[in-house]
Amino acid sequence: MGRVFISAAHGGKEAGGIDPGAIAGGTTEAREMILLRDLIVTELRSRSFEVLAVPDDLSAAQTIAWINSRSRRGDVALEIQADAANNPSVRGASVFYIASNNERKSNAELLLVGLLRRVPQLPNRGVKPDTDSGLGRLAFCRQTTLPSLLMQVGFLSSPEDRSLLQNRRRDFALGIADGLASWSRVIDPSPGNTNEPTYQPINININGQKYSEQGILINGNAYIPIDLVDRLRIDLSKIANIRRITYRKVVYVKAVELRDFNVAVGWDAATRTVSLRSNLVVCPGQFDRLMSNGTTSEVQMQLFLRNNNENALVKFPDIPKLYREEATTEGVNYDIAFCQMCLETGFLRFGGDIKPEQNNFAGLGAIGGGAQAASFESARIGVRAHIQHLKAYASLEPLVNEVVDPRFRFVTRGIAPLVEQLAGRWAADLDYGTKITAMLKRLYESAGML
Repeated sequence: MGRVFISAAHGGKEAGGIDPGAIAGGTTEAREMILLRDLIVTELRSRSFEVLAVPDDLSAAQTIAWINSRSRRGDVALEIQADAANNPSVRGASVFYIASNNERKSNAELLLVGLLRRVPQLPNRGVKPDTDSGLGRLAFCRQTTLPSLLMQVGFLSSPEDRSLLQNRRRDFALGIADGLASWSRVIDPSPGNTNEPTYQPINININGQKYSEQGILINGNAYIPIDLVDRLRIDLSKIANIRRITYRKVVYVKAVELRDFNVAVGWDAATRTVSLRSNLVVCPGQFDRLMSNGTTSEVQMQLFLRNNNENALVKFPDIPKLYREEATTEGVNYDIAFCQMCLETGFLRFGGDIKPEQNNFAGLGAIGGGAQAASFESARIGVRAHIQHLKAYASLEPLVNEVVDPRFRFVTRGIAPLVEQLAGRWAADLDYGTKITAMLKRLYESAGML
C-alpha cells in the first residue's frame, strides 16, 4: 500500500516572514490546519497507513520540493486549507484537483464524500478544477509529482464553519482519513520494476487534426512531447515550474500547463485523446490590455454569471449589457471589466462592506477615505464609474461621458495599461491582476473561445 503525504497549509516562511494564512475569530488558518493535520495523521497510522507529515516551517515551494524528493509510485499527497471570504455567510468544503484530469476528479470526490459523511452540517461546495481557483492554477496540484489534491475544509471567516472545525475537529479528521484511505487504495502502482515505469500511450489532437506522435498518461495527466510545444511556438526553456519528465529518451511536459499560454486543453476518455486548441479567437495582443476591444456576447456573459451564481441576474438583469455599452463607449475592454466585477463581487453575491444597493461593482472607494465605499444612484452609473476608473489607470485620453467616478482625478493617468499592473494599485493584493486574468480565461472557456 502506498504512503500518504499530508501538508497543513501556511505557517512557513513566505516573503521574509511567517505566513499565518487567514486570520479570523481569534485564530489563524495555520494553527487550525496543524491541529487538524495531527489528528488525521494519528487516525491513519492507527489504520496501519504510513503517513509523512510535511514540516510546518516550510514555505509552499519548499513543501512541494520536500514531497517530491521523497515520493514513490503509489503514494498520494494532500494539502488541507481553510478558505476566507469578505462575506461571513459563505461556507462549505471543497476539493481542488488539476484541471482536465478525470481520474483526479473522482479521487477528489472520494475525499469530499468522506468528510461530509462525518460532518453533514458542512455545506458541500463540490470538487473543482484548479482553473476555478482564484489564481487559475494551484502549484500543489500541478507541481507535486504524486497524485495530489488540495482540500479547503471550510471557511475560517464563517462563524458556523469555524465553530464546527473547533468543536468537532475529530469528526473532520475521521472524515478526511476515510477519504484518504479510499483514495490511497485506488492509487495502485503497476506490477514489476517500479524503477522503470511503463506509461500508457495516448493520442494527440491539435485544432481538429490528429498529431502523428503520441503522448503518455501519467497519474491521469496527459503529457505531450516537447517538440510539439515548440511547434506551437511556446518557449518553456526559461520556465522552471513546468513539470517535465524524460521517458524513453523523449522529454514530455504536462499538457494542462499550456493553458497558461492560451491553449485550450481537453480530454476524451473514450478515444484516449488529449485535444489542444491554440487558435484563440481573442487577439493575443489585446488579451491583457485594458484599452482594447471586448469579444464576448451579452448572452455568453449572462451564462457565465448564471453558471457561477444562479441568482446573479435577479437584481441586475442588464449587467452584461451595461458593461458592454459603457466600456465600448470609453474604449475599455468590457471582457476584462466584467471579469473584474465578477471577482470583486463574488459573481454579484457581494458581502463584506459593500451592499448590492450601492451599485458599486468594483470596490470603488469614496472621497476622503470614509468608512463606507462609494454608492451610485443606478446600476448603469455604477458600471460607468467602474469603467472610468479603469480608463483613468489605462489611458491618457479624455472621458466621453461626464465623470461619475469619485476618485478619477486622484489616479495618475495611464500608469497601468495592462491588467497585471492593477495589482498593488486597485487592490493591495499583489496577485490581483493574476486573479482577473484567471477569471478572464474562465469566461473565454465558458464561451468556447479558448
